[in-house]
Amino acid sequence: MLVIMKVNASQSSLDRVQEEIEKLGYTPRPIIGDSRTVVGVLGQKPLRGKQHLQALPDVSDVLEISTPYKLASREWQPNDTIVNVGGTRIGGSKVSIIAGPCSIESYEQTKTVGEAVKAAGGHILRGGAFKPRTSPYSFQGMGVEGLKILKQVGEEVGLPTVTEVTDTAVLEITAQHTDMLQIGTRNMQNFTLIKEAARTGMPIFLKRGMSATVKETILAAEYILNEGNEKVVLCERGIRTFVDHTRNTLDVSAIPAFQRLTHLPVVVDPSHAAGKRSKVLPLSLAGVAAGAQGVMVEVHPNPEEALSDGPQQLLPSQFKDLVDRIRLVAEAVGRKLD
Repeated sequence: MLVIMKVNASQSSLDRVQEEIEKLGYTPRPIIGDSRTVVGVLGQKPLRGKQHLQALPDVSDVLEISTPYKLASREWQPNDTIVNVGGTRIGGSKVSIIAGPCSIESYEQTKTVGEAVKAAGGHILRGGAFKPRTSPYSFQGMGVEGLKILKQVGEEVGLPTVTEVTDTAVLEITAQHTDMLQIGTRNMQNFTLIKEAARTGMPIFLKRGMSATVKETILAAEYILNEGNEKVVLCERGIRTFVDHTRNTLDVSAIPAFQRLTHLPVVVDPSHAAGKRSKVLPLSLAGVAAGAQGVMVEVHPNPEEALSDGPQQLLPSQFKDLVDRIRLVAEAVGRKLD
């Protein structure tokens, strides 16, 4: 429920509204605008007291939110959220490029990729230190040493970084070495991890689960917002279907669906959707054309020697071509690539 205050409502009237909301057993969440304030009403029990709140001084209207998610909805916040990650803004009319190796394998490998990402016009450096793999025999990442390498390279090339946090046990150390925390597809509904990550106050990059609906993904984001952390970026990374010509199926239709239902920025990850580098470029362009506000891809100097996901990682030269082509598509659909 939203309590819409009149233009230039007094502070005493706003305080009264919040007090009455608390008396009803709910939590008030004021949203301060340029000329008026809206007070959100949050709680787990059925909403009541609408007429009572409507009658309070300086209240213009009381509206019920029709979606199961509140803070993420367009009804709650009609304007796009823009998330600041180490000085780089994700959202609005800009298309942001996030790129780097699937796994941090060495300082030399990460530095080579970091320099290539920076030179090509990328905005954020990605890299995995803790790797949740399907097989226990696959490379699990370098752990804390990988985090240190990512942080060092990011500082040296002048790019903010993002890396996946896989468990609450490594949350604190991961947060100390990056500018943005990624919640991977396998952890999209690990609500204990999500809430703890949200409480760090850091930007959260939330990947859609491989079998999750759009609604379920937004509800996962709601957990982050409900902890008071508004710095959330959604990622469409492909879902599990019956096809066998790609690793997953990139759900391009989810991009406008997310943007119609929520104010959060949406990034597309064609690397994990395709599983094959030959398909990363066309899927990236499709995502941007559909309205994605960012693209995340994997880049490796020697993909055939990569310790994880080699077949889907781009060479630095291919990444440069991808950025140049994304710029053209972005401009064609009224967006920009700084």
